[in-house]
Amino acid sequence: MTEREAIGLFKCLADKSRLQILKSLALEDMYVERLAQRLDLTAATVSFHLKKLAQAGAVSSYKSQYYTMYALNRALFDTTILDILQEESEEADLQAQRDADYRQHVLDSFFQDGRLKSIPAQRKKERIVLQALAQQFDPQRIYPEQEVNLILSRYHDDFCTLRRDMVGEGLLERGPEGYWRTKQAE
Repeated sequence: MTEREAIGLFKCLADKSRLQILKSLALEDMYVERLAQRLDLTAATVSFHLKKLAQAGAVSSYKSQYYTMYALNRALFDTTILDILQEESEEADLQAQRDADYRQHVLDSFFQDGRLKSIPAQRKKERIVLQALAQQFDPQRIYPEQEVNLILSRYHDDFCTLRRDMVGEGLLERGPEGYWRTKQAE
């Protein structure tokens, strides 16, 4: 389900009469006059709501003798809210560009002439800076602590804090043999 379809469905569901129609159709397929009588609405009102529900894909219709029967589109309602939220956004590229612009803004704010001016106080900004520093480490290599310190000291004098925070953020792992860059840092 696309975002546009989801928005249309949610708008459609935000009406008590439409919800009552859907509840009735969940029990069995019905025609306009029967729904009108059951819900104490006029046939014109029920027809109006059915048209909106059909546009949203919530109901379908078919002919049965003299009547146009309406049925609930059960497959549509098998979709969970989580499925809709995990669907790629129509604005995914725009959001990715905004993220990249923000990331670059943070890096430009904290780095000057290739050195880190200060370690950001905000965790979100610090993580961006630490991710940039993690790119200085080869993911296929294990580094002794002295070499990690040497690499980080090129960017800031407080290399101990940077090293500790990179391990804390899961960008570097530490073991008896040394330090290595994690997959999270990629």
